[in-house]
Amino acid sequence: MKFLEFAIIAIRSLLANKLRSALTMLGMIIGVGAVISLMSIGRGVQAEVVSLFEQQGSNVLYVQPRNPEAPGFAGLSPAFATPSLNMDDARALADIPSVLGVAAVNENFIEVVAGNNSTTVIAQGTTPSYLEAYAYKMAAGQFISDRNVTRKDTVVVLGDKTAKDLFGTKNAVGESVKIKGRRFTTIGVLERKGGAFMGFSMDDVVVMPITTFQARVFSQQIIRGGEAVQSIALPVASKEAMDGVKAEAESILRKRHRIDPYKKDDFTVISQEQFLGVFEQITGLLTIFLGAIAGISLLVGSIGIMNIMLVSVTERTREIGLRKAVGAKRRDILVQFLMEAATLSFVGGGIGLMGGYLVSRIISLINFGGTTIRATVSPDIIILAVSVSVFIGLASGIYPAMRAARLNPIDALHYG
Repeated sequence: MKFLEFAIIAIRSLLANKLRSALTMLGMIIGVGAVISLMSIGRGVQAEVVSLFEQQGSNVLYVQPRNPEAPGFAGLSPAFATPSLNMDDARALADIPSVLGVAAVNENFIEVVAGNNSTTVIAQGTTPSYLEAYAYKMAAGQFISDRNVTRKDTVVVLGDKTAKDLFGTKNAVGESVKIKGRRFTTIGVLERKGGAFMGFSMDDVVVMPITTFQARVFSQQIIRGGEAVQSIALPVASKEAMDGVKAEAESILRKRHRIDPYKKDDFTVISQEQFLGVFEQITGLLTIFLGAIAGISLLVGSIGIMNIMLVSVTERTREIGLRKAVGAKRRDILVQFLMEAATLSFVGGGIGLMGGYLVSRIISLINFGGTTIRATVSPDIIILAVSVSVFIGLASGIYPAMRAARLNPIDALHYG
């Protein structure tokens, strides 16, 4: 028998029990749809992280406290570290050749009030080099100055979204806002940057002198004394100078922190590329994890196909005996039932593919607290999902097909 004949017979057999075939395919539809949609979401999150880092300044090194005792990523995360940096560290790093500026940054979530309007934003205390380090530009007014930092002035620069939330279309420069009950004067507004992180827009910020932040908003001390600095950004003159600046920064901080030669640093100096590499690893593992969860649905679908094919073999025992009696070979029966299993999985996989793609498009249109996940349905995900679905269908159909092919024609004709 030719391949086309096998396909026609398989389709006719499946159409003879439409409801049963549809319910059997449902497992594959859900499984493939879940794989497509969840893996595309994972890829979308990964792309969003890459986009976020690309919006930051290039050739920038970031100095952050670290816990020398914590293993792996936990050791690199400031969330697990005891504060170890201060403004004296930042000033010492400013003397490194090829460093264009030093942006010391402290940040926290805070409510900002203007009249009857209020919004929760990321409050950042920093220094004048912040604009260059984080690739922001001024839309109106001016940025904080060294004088503002020295005098601990109660002045703020608003992000684009923050200014619109508080003042609408009105010019925010010169207006007052309240933070923790204190009145601050708005001296500038940042240009819109776009992008979001952890559900907060990159334009949902309020920036003030770091000394004001430390003295009047959030105070945190380090063990060696002095106000803590959460991170220090170092814009570097060129990419070629990055390694040299990093080595010198590490040497300066080890001496300042009096770290013994054989002890680990209580800080980390990391580049934008290294940050991106860490987050790409995390999002890559997330994508694999989501795909594995969706794969459970495919496993359930394969069990359903095997079960229904076994039932089909039992119901069609006499038909199998008749086919063998008129000359059908064992191979023909085997291929026929494999074709039916493959057809179930292929059609189910095709419908699941369309459903998964549709879900991915819908997710891409939803705004998650200021963040839009552009779910990416790439060709490799499609090929993987469809290939796996067909393979599972064939694998699930092998045992029922072999069972059908081994039936004795005489016994089969007398069955029932």
